[in-house]
Amino acid sequence: MEDCEDLRYEIEGSFPVKGKVRAHGNKNAALPCIAACLLTDEPVELSNIPDIEDVHVMLDIMGDLGVKVEKTGHDSYRITTTNITSSEVPAEQGKNVRASILFAGPLLTRTGKAVLPPPGGDVIGRRRLDTHFLALSDLGARVEIDGQFKLTANKLVGEDIFLDETSVTATENALMAAVLAEGQTVIQNAASEPHIQDLCRLLNSMGAKISGIGSNILRIQGVKRLHGASFRIGPDYMEVGSFLGLAAVTRGELEIQDAAPRDLRMVKIAYGKLGIHWEADGSTIFVPAGQELKVFPDIGGMIPKIDDAPWPGFPPDLTSIILVMATQVEGTVLIYEKMFESRMFFVDKLISMGARIILCDPHRAVVSGPSRLKGDDLVSPDVRAGMAMLLAAMGAEGKSIIRNVYQIERGYEDLTGRLKALGARIKRLPV
Repeated sequence: MEDCEDLRYEIEGSFPVKGKVRAHGNKNAALPCIAACLLTDEPVELSNIPDIEDVHVMLDIMGDLGVKVEKTGHDSYRITTTNITSSEVPAEQGKNVRASILFAGPLLTRTGKAVLPPPGGDVIGRRRLDTHFLALSDLGARVEIDGQFKLTANKLVGEDIFLDETSVTATENALMAAVLAEGQTVIQNAASEPHIQDLCRLLNSMGAKISGIGSNILRIQGVKRLHGASFRIGPDYMEVGSFLGLAAVTRGELEIQDAAPRDLRMVKIAYGKLGIHWEADGSTIFVPAGQELKVFPDIGGMIPKIDDAPWPGFPPDLTSIILVMATQVEGTVLIYEKMFESRMFFVDKLISMGARIILCDPHRAVVSGPSRLKGDDLVSPDVRAGMAMLLAAMGAEGKSIIRNVYQIERGYEDLTGRLKALGARIKRLPV
């Protein structure tokens, strides 16, 4: 695997994208589904797995735990967990991906023990882990914290759990621990994003009994064992939202295939406030060129607000993207990121490129557009802000350089190749 920490992008902006692109598998579904393979000693076939760094790290951790991982196609794997030789996630690997915390529930369930380092991932503010351990404790786990997390359990027993926050990964950990627990578990205030729905469907295909999928109340009837299964990961609606933003910022025309428009209803509403519209035909989305990008005020002529929220609200991972989009739209809008206090720390770079943005505090930014952006030298701080910077560079006049592209490529497969096929003038070069 090429070390993309030693790479940069060089981008010549102001060229509209045009063409067809297919959405790849949902990263945030692939990672918990990989961890869930620990719950059975039979082979599990996973397909539509994106070829990205976070996936590679998760699979490497599986290998360290004694799991047999076979690549059976471009985007498919056969994962066999006949024997688990370790219950400890290696510190070096665990710090490279936040999803390493997802091994807590499966390891605890399968071996009665889990040892994990503090997880890595994006630096977008405090991302508490308390909800994970409170939920697993409710099911019977004992938790010790001493530089790392140690969980043990003689037996897991179903319980009525109320999560103290609607955490995606805590919901996933609780789910994976509950499917083999004795009796019934109810998870209330559960997260319900499409990737959690995918995990539920995979577990049910393995023999679990989960109901309430897609809601914030999940009911799990524990079973004695799970079996092997074949499962296809759904499309990544974050990637689709990013490509939609790319079409808007460059005034381009795109056809996005395998886009699952049903997962984009709130995104459609939010983007629509900026005058960005698309047509859906089955699983395909078409974004026409030449749209009038203009902020639509709220009733009474009020400045509209676009704010994120747990599903089915506007996804927090797209606030960086829509903020860049707003710089190219006529009018004023308030972008309010409520969930992560460091998500907007890249805004100073957009201002240096010419964007008219007032950063009110770590959560709120007032954007007035349209602004003529100029190319700049940029550093990607995290996967979503990095993609937002890429959008800004694609819409800017002149050349931009983006460094630390490792952060972007953690979430987007073959990004430069796909962008070039759409007419982007982008190079992926050594630092």
